Amino acid sequence: MILVIFILLIVVSCTSSENRDDESPVYKDKNAPIESRVRDLIGRMTIEEKIYQLTQVAFGKNMNINNIGGEMDKIPPEMGSIIYVNQDPAVRNALQKKAIEDSRLGIPILFANDIIHGFKTIYPISLGQACSWNPEIVKQACAVAAKESRSSGIDWTFSPMVDVARDPRWGRVAEGYGEDPYANAVFSIASVQGYQGDDLGDENTIAACLKHYVGYGASEGGRDYVYTEISKQTLWDTYLPPFEAGVNAGAATIMSGFHDISGVPASANYYTLTEVLKEKWGFNGFVVSDWNSVKQLRSQGVAGSDREATLKAITAGVDMDMADGLYLENVAELIKDGSLPVARLDDAVSRVLRLKFQLALFDRPYVLEVPEEERYLLPEYLLVAEKLAEESTVLLKNEHKTLPISKKASLAIIGPMAKEQENLLGSWSAHGEAKDVISIYEAMQQEFPDSKIIYAKGCDFEGIDKTGFSEALNVARKAEIVVLCLGEKNSWSGENASRSTISLPEIQEDLLTELSRLNKPIVLLLTNGRPLELGRIEPHCQSIVEMWQPGVVGGNPVAGIISGRINPSGKLAMTFPFATGQIPIYYNMRQQGRPRSGKYQDITTEPLFEFTHGLSYTSFKYGELKADKDTITKTEKLVIDISVSNIGDRDGAEVVHWFVTDPVSTVSRPVKELRYFEKQMIRAGQANVFRFEIDPMRDLSYVDELGNRMLESGEYYISVNNKKVKISLID
Repeated sequence: MILVIFILLIVVSCTSSENRDDESPVYKDKNAPIESRVRDLIGRMTIEEKIYQLTQVAFGKNMNINNIGGEMDKIPPEMGSIIYVNQDPAVRNALQKKAIEDSRLGIPILFANDIIHGFKTIYPISLGQACSWNPEIVKQACAVAAKESRSSGIDWTFSPMVDVARDPRWGRVAEGYGEDPYANAVFSIASVQGYQGDDLGDENTIAACLKHYVGYGASEGGRDYVYTEISKQTLWDTYLPPFEAGVNAGAATIMSGFHDISGVPASANYYTLTEVLKEKWGFNGFVVSDWNSVKQLRSQGVAGSDREATLKAITAGVDMDMADGLYLENVAELIKDGSLPVARLDDAVSRVLRLKFQLALFDRPYVLEVPEEERYLLPEYLLVAEKLAEESTVLLKNEHKTLPISKKASLAIIGPMAKEQENLLGSWSAHGEAKDVISIYEAMQQEFPDSKIIYAKGCDFEGIDKTGFSEALNVARKAEIVVLCLGEKNSWSGENASRSTISLPEIQEDLLTELSRLNKPIVLLLTNGRPLELGRIEPHCQSIVEMWQPGVVGGNPVAGIISGRINPSGKLAMTFPFATGQIPIYYNMRQQGRPRSGKYQDITTEPLFEFTHGLSYTSFKYGELKADKDTITKTEKLVIDISVSNIGDRDGAEVVHWFVTDPVSTVSRPVKELRYFEKQMIRAGQANVFRFEIDPMRDLSYVDELGNRMLESGEYYISVNNKKVKISLID
């Protein structure tokens, strides 16, 4: 009898436990560890529910909450992720409510979008940001983007792009941080920290996505979506470091690229996606394909069917399928016939669910619905955007100290960019609007209230119509100084915007040539998304200011630089060639067999403006490099100082770049490699000390084709500006 009662108690207990689990499962317990919640939820899901979690679709544009019923019905409540191109949190919440209330398990949707350089408060394009050499202000700008995005219903951005890019014909150079691996790594960390903050569960943060993994910037001829030829050593040496830095900074996701890496497409590359990313680096986030890049494995010739493309992508390590729906169509059958292990499916789903828990979507699935004026373009947001644009602007040339200009000088504002607003936003401008942008002309009027300012467009961005030249010449004759505003439309750079030449259209160059014949001082303002070929027109300008595509603050920062209210401090993060024919040209090319030979016979071999070039309105004098020792072992650290004096009459910020040269190595090394940089404000008449602590394994080593760091004894050179010191490394 006692035994029977005991058995009945166990049965009752188990039944009670099961009922309690059904009523309050572990995955819904916000106090349970995330990994426990993930495991519990995975154990409850059907194969179909798991596959939905690995599927991402796009949803509408500018849809009103009152007329989206039909579109919403097309989205299954089990959907894993939506590319949300709207900006209304009410619409997003309606979609989320459907997922929470109409699906069996109530798994929230992950909402994503391309927030590349701002959501509504658009700040400078990423290439411009890199020219600030100020990762802290970049971090602040990404935090602004995160706040605006999250308040509008976005949980996840497809940013930052950290592809090292050395061919300015490639339109996507606008989206990255230039030609140097170390610089890309530093800004990769800053961006991830800005977007994600200290806690992804915070209501003001969003998940970051490092893209395009990996080597997309090496596309042949600067053409999008094409083949790349990258040796394993170069892959590790040049293209992987920014991604590794972002992973170590906690990046939540990574996007696989469109391109082919030495015969194996990035979205089917087991070596990069699994062996390197997930096994060697221990990445526990998830990988999302780029738009249709799973289906495009067929175009790339490595898959003969959608089914094969699906198997290759998910087996290689692509966890979520963007847009083409192939996972939804094929994964169940691949599981059923044994081609795809359930363990791989569960691993991918676990990675997606982990991020949803980290973002607190299970516990706080909805966002507050507040008015737009409380979400966007707030004064503190605009201050960050303006500061970043100021520091991103590069003074390329300033002959005879033409700049700054007296606030009483008469000015002719000429050129197709002068009154532009839309084209100052740049590519991938999210929800930025032209009406919020301050044009160069408007900014100059505000900056020079006591000056006579006259305007003429002169010509359009391209074409052959020169009828506006006459008006431009007449306007220029009436002014003391010509401010000529030229550049690229925002559609000329970005994705699928490769160009065979990086020169300005002929009509813009002709306008400048005609104006130069008046012998008036010409200040050329450039607004563009890539380095430009300026070899023909540079001699005709007294000053050249590269303002990139500055975002909503528009012409304000450059107007302040022209007046002298702002002292420029930007320095190039990407080389400006003398001519397109020099491409590829970048600062850290590997050493060559005949250094004095192999030159171009018809043009110079030197760039017009080299990497890190940038002028100031003050002058800086560099002292000698001082090392605390000249011989170290491989386990010792070394400190090198340099004093930089501001010998001008106004305060100015200076960026000090530290380079390492390894003249003799088992693997040939570049002529020099950036290893550290720092920006400091130096008061007029004062000197600041810049310091670099060298860790031999970190700073003097190289990587082999397996990704192993190799540190060899020998002589190394540390250089800053035109100063150099030799260091001996011994065993």
